[in-house]
Amino acid sequence: MAAAADGVVPTLAIRSSVAVELWSSAGPKLPYEHKSNLPREETKSSRSICFSPDGRYFAYSNGLDVKVLEACKDGAGEWPVKCSLPRPKAFYLKFSPRGNYLSTWEQYAITKDRPEGSPNLLVYDVNTGTEVFAIVQKIQTDWEPSWSSDESIFALVVGGEALFYDLPEGAAKGFATTSRKIGGSRGGMLSLGPGHCPPYLAFYNPGAKGAPSMCKLYKYPALAQNQTVACKSFFQADRVEMLWNKRGTGLLLLTSTEVDKSGASYYGNQAVHFMATKGDTCSVPLSKEGPVHCVKWSPKATEFVVVYGFMPSKAALYNLKCDVIYDFGEGPRNCAYFNPFGNIIVLAGFGNLPGAVEVWDVPKREKLASLKLADTTVFEWHPNGEWFVTATTAPRLRISNGFKVYHYSGALLHETMWPQGQELLGIEWQQYADQTFSEPKITKAKHEGIKSSQPEASKKAYTPPHLRLLKEGKNPEKYLPQPSIPGLAPASAGGANNRKNNKNKPKGPRRDVNVVNGGDPASAATAAPATETVTGEEQQLSQTPQHHTPRTRPQAPRYQQQNAADQPRHHQQQQPQPHPQANGQNSNEKERKIRTVAKKLSDIKKLKSRQGQGESLELNQLNKIKMEATYLDELKALKLSD
Repeated sequence: MAAAADGVVPTLAIRSSVAVELWSSAGPKLPYEHKSNLPREETKSSRSICFSPDGRYFAYSNGLDVKVLEACKDGAGEWPVKCSLPRPKAFYLKFSPRGNYLSTWEQYAITKDRPEGSPNLLVYDVNTGTEVFAIVQKIQTDWEPSWSSDESIFALVVGGEALFYDLPEGAAKGFATTSRKIGGSRGGMLSLGPGHCPPYLAFYNPGAKGAPSMCKLYKYPALAQNQTVACKSFFQADRVEMLWNKRGTGLLLLTSTEVDKSGASYYGNQAVHFMATKGDTCSVPLSKEGPVHCVKWSPKATEFVVVYGFMPSKAALYNLKCDVIYDFGEGPRNCAYFNPFGNIIVLAGFGNLPGAVEVWDVPKREKLASLKLADTTVFEWHPNGEWFVTATTAPRLRISNGFKVYHYSGALLHETMWPQGQELLGIEWQQYADQTFSEPKITKAKHEGIKSSQPEASKKAYTPPHLRLLKEGKNPEKYLPQPSIPGLAPASAGGANNRKNNKNKPKGPRRDVNVVNGGDPASAATAAPATETVTGEEQQLSQTPQHHTPRTRPQAPRYQQQNAADQPRHHQQQQPQPHPQANGQNSNEKERKIRTVAKKLSDIKKLKSRQGQGESLELNQLNKIKMEATYLDELKALKLSD
């Protein structure tokens, strides 16, 4: 599909409910398909696929082990197995920057033989397939260890403490003991910047007991408290996402809180901060209230984009001084994707948004195309910077699975829909080393494409059924369903039959209905709402104050109206309705809060059960699990306030 550069043939890795396989194409007008020389293994237990950053290796799990394949250089040969790793439960896979090491992570488990638990984060030497490092890492989020660009430094956070390993003399000796440490508290995060060797690094410490959270920049190996390059403190940060630019000279911090105490936002609070290795720090100004949906660096490392605000959200391009250099305006979008060269950006609205996509020429600040990509769960640029793939994958969506390849002009180049009964689980491009492809020249010329086999969504505005009937000259009331009560005679039955049926009914608490105008149903429909006289247990229950949504009381069925007309006059006197008292309102409000908190705890219990079964959870689900202790305290406080 994509044009080859110096003999490079682009490849797509596909993980489905039936197999792991590689697909390729011989040209821009030829379809993607599985070729005989490309690997394919039938498995229903694959949880992860991964290319090395330079594209030399491809790794995948199959439920039995983890296989690492060596990519074919000429595009026509076989992909031999480089090594097999004994990790049948591997959940995540991640290559080091140069592809010489592969990290695997699996669910932490305790067994009878090892009550302390077995190491679940392991590092393997790809060339030999030997295990070089193993440790217990219970946290699923941010499980990935950090590497320097030349792989001479390996680092990770365990129990809030940052551990560093120097590997200049080889893995066997370097992984034996830690070379340096940075102390911290639980919830700390570490990130090594790319580019520089030795690298700059950022270490985040969450605030506690009213103290602010803090992120510090260091230049390795100077890690003393008085050797910080830059420091940024901030409040309202339960979590921080650290984003380095490609050169490792600038760092963006996306801070967020789980709950907005002011109640203004369902998403909590978010903010964006900037730190430079020169020592500069500042907060990124946002001109619209609401959540921060996306923050992305340009591959050029001199600018970044932020998508933020309540819908329709805003998108703006910033320079390294955090000044807005271009405003993309407002629209239904929550994602941004730069191509590998930074000269094209896609702004899109995926997830719970309808899939509107805008393609922009970044240097010229011009919109190149607008298209609709509904139900997209995966988006990734091809390394040549001209094509991108979109996919609908499970478990997010289990119907209409498949993938499509587009040109940046909006032309559809390829489409494959998954067969009924099968699911597409993951898809990604093979990566390549820098300078493999040259920066594409952007034009407004429309690229020739194909027509999608999927039906287009109707562009007509929705018209409610009763308005459609009116347009057709029909009376909508004739088509409305007539109310009925199961077990009772229909309302259209004669009054004599209804009275006869009522005589045969067992006696119990009596409910008499007052009907004005002598019990005439036609006139009762236009009169004031009927009131009820209740006796026995029902009267005691009715005295309990309850909150009801204000609504007009429905008209009593005809058999009740006729029986009420035959009752003595004293039964037709209107009885005053009980009104809620202040203490009743407070009681119901507290009960409502207890039910809400209990529902959250029930949801957390279900999420923990799914997590224990090996299912991968979304980030917001994992954050929700962390709030369990807070909800338990809140529930205890509500119950003690009786």
